[in-house]
Amino acid sequence: MSGLPGPTVLVIGAGPGLGLSVGRRFGREGFRVALVSLNGARHDQYVSSLAELGVTARAFAADILQPDPARRALDAVTEAFASVDVVYYGPGAADPAVPPEPIATTTRADAERAMSITFGAVQVVNHVLPAMIGRGRGGLLFAGGLSAVTPMPALGSLALTAAAVRAYALSLNAALAGQGVYAGTLTIGGVVERGDIYRQVVSDPSRYGPVEGHTLDPDTLADAAWRMYSVRDRAESVFSTFDGIPAGG
Repeated sequence: MSGLPGPTVLVIGAGPGLGLSVGRRFGREGFRVALVSLNGARHDQYVSSLAELGVTARAFAADILQPDPARRALDAVTEAFASVDVVYYGPGAADPAVPPEPIATTTRADAERAMSITFGAVQVVNHVLPAMIGRGRGGLLFAGGLSAVTPMPALGSLALTAAAVRAYALSLNAALAGQGVYAGTLTIGGVVERGDIYRQVVSDPSRYGPVEGHTLDPDTLADAAWRMYSVRDRAESVFSTFDGIPAGG
């Protein structure tokens, strides 16, 4: 295989908020960046913004939550790059224009749709983990919502998949101990600035209410992701903008 040289971070769910910040942060450390998201129309902009920082990047359009498109995208990434050394998995969990059903009225169909995020995470890990174990190094980073650790009934089925992805990440961390591969999760309680959900929320304050005091800087979260991967002293970092819910870096 004649992929691009150097370590590679694969950013699943690349968007203008946290995904792009993760790409920039790892790019500063010498990583090449593979971006995967559903909206390919914005990919040239992402790749150009990284190139301005001296970061080599390529982008791939795919619905990572669908098995066949996900497989094709992952194969394309593997073909383009010499290896995948770190994965950041953070596909969009919701369309803010279509709020989820509250937990008391969540249906099986709602849960099955939401859990496609978890299934996608497992497929990505299945694709990259054997090679990471073979090399004796690598990283798996996941982003999830605060509903994984505190009740948020209005989020309905999204709480189910947030809890599942968190448990998966923490279990992987335990399973991979001593093999050189790290797994961890960022548990996020707040609206990530510059992201698509942030833009939707601030565009309609009459519907969503004010966001002041409930936003998080994606660069701060990306710094945490890099620290988790490089230092490996914790399997989870929690970021909360809600009173009474502790946060940690």
